[in-house]
Amino acid sequence: MKITDIPKIGIGTFGSDRVDAESVSKAVEYALRHGYRHVDCASVYGNEAQIGTVLKKAFDEKVVSREEVWITSKLWNDMHSGEDVIKSCRQSLKDLQIDYFDLYLVHWPFPNYHPPKCDVTSRSPNARPFVHEEYMRTWRMMEKLIDMGLVRHIGTSNMTVSKLSGVLRDARIKPYVNEMELHPAFQQKELLEFVKKNGIVPVAYCPLGSPGRPERDKTPEDVADMEEPIVKKIAEKHGIHPASVCLKWESGCGAVPIPFSTNPKNIDSNFKSVMEDPLSEEEMAEMEKVDRNCRLIKGQVFLWKDAADWHDLWK
Repeated sequence: MKITDIPKIGIGTFGSDRVDAESVSKAVEYALRHGYRHVDCASVYGNEAQIGTVLKKAFDEKVVSREEVWITSKLWNDMHSGEDVIKSCRQSLKDLQIDYFDLYLVHWPFPNYHPPKCDVTSRSPNARPFVHEEYMRTWRMMEKLIDMGLVRHIGTSNMTVSKLSGVLRDARIKPYVNEMELHPAFQQKELLEFVKKNGIVPVAYCPLGSPGRPERDKTPEDVADMEEPIVKKIAEKHGIHPASVCLKWESGCGAVPIPFSTNPKNIDSNFKSVMEDPLSEEEMAEMEKVDRNCRLIKGQVFLWKDAADWHDLWK
């Protein structure tokens, strides 16, 4: 069966900064053998070649066909210019050993680049703020990828309402997806409703509040979603893990969560959480009280020179 719409849950593959690429690829292999039909990748994760080996094996052994799996990748910040967009897409296709992407995203709206091993807290001297006209030049090349048959859908990531409004106004092909940080402690109601109103699918990264995020990226105000009393209460009521409540909440909001795990038990549980037994309307209403506007991915790496603070990224 050919997949034409993005599946309700995907397996994320971000984690190679703390988990080796081989473990991530084994997680993808397990997920494909246990019901997942959606794999969210990115060139910057540094593991597409390993995942490509797993995908080829799954296709060759007829675990699934290519047409049954939704595969996403993303354009990294140093490849926003002209033909670099096509070059990057082709490289990811080669690494993943496939002929086309179901979805290809602009990973961040800023054409910023930190060289390998650069201190993550430093500011790139070449970094620049968002400029709509520059972004649209990149978007024209993204549209060209569809024209070339390399990509079936294109989308945005880490955008805001104001930035997306300009893209929707000027794009020939509008975004199919906006990938965004979304979890109970950071519900982004305005952005979530905006993308849905405009026919854009919201994809939720950090759907569990990113509990495994490196300590260097945490700040005192960060919230552990799975420790929230309301989340724990609903979990106890249903006899499930608090992580399942978070995923059910995202799905109930109309979003597609892409949790990352290398633990088979958790991979199975995440899938079941979204595919079975949604939260009730009353429980969804109760979950609104968990929101603390707690952004976890603060974008320190993407600050441009002389920016006042990271809040400038999200205007």
